[in-house]
Amino acid sequence: MSKYEPLWKAIGQRTENSFALTYAEIEQILGFPIDHAFLTFKKELPAYGYEVDKISMKAQTVTFKRYV
Repeated sequence: MSKYEPLWKAIGQRTENSFALTYAEIEQILGFPIDHAFLTFKKELPAYGYEVDKISMKAQTVTFKRYV
């Protein structure tokens, strides 16, 4: 099981075509802050119906879009 699986499951339950989560919201779901390992683990997300669209370091948000 991936350490990011709780986040992927939460994202997989969403119905929007695109949405953003703040780093704080992601940390609340996971129980730990995201780090550079997130870039490696994001390849697991399409199995849950979404993909990472954009990561904004300045705004501290991650935008997700539905995977087709």
